Amino acid sequence: MAVKQYQDLIAWQKAITLVTEIYKASSSFPRDEMYGLTSQLRRAAVSVTSNIAEGQGRATSGELIQFLCHARGSLFELETQVIVANNLSYVADAQREALIAKISELGRILNGLITSLQRRKRSGASHQPLATSH
Repeated sequence: MAVKQYQDLIAWQKAITLVTEIYKASSSFPRDEMYGLTSQLRRAAVSVTSNIAEGQGRATSGELIQFLCHARGSLFELETQVIVANNLSYVADAQREALIAKISELGRILNGLITSLQRRKRSGASHQPLATSH
């Protein structure tokens, strides 16, 4: 199946699910964290989905790769913030483990996309349409 829109990307779909879970998890954080860790977690999670979408809308495979790398960087940031939230007892151990598992899965998907695109770029193929795998 060829991807015509960013919504078709499995990485974007999984990132949207992760954003929703991050918002739910952070909704019970202390009020004084509203502009601190709560905001940082949410911004990093949204940044992952936004970078995937923006990259898919760019003209070249090089730009797509760049934005997927930005998404991966935001994912690492998100993982770090989940660990901090757990250390502060804002997120229970089981919830941290579940979130980290989803973050890790999405990281593997992004790595696979980046690697695939780099190979295609070296062979001279463009990024449109991008094939998905299930």
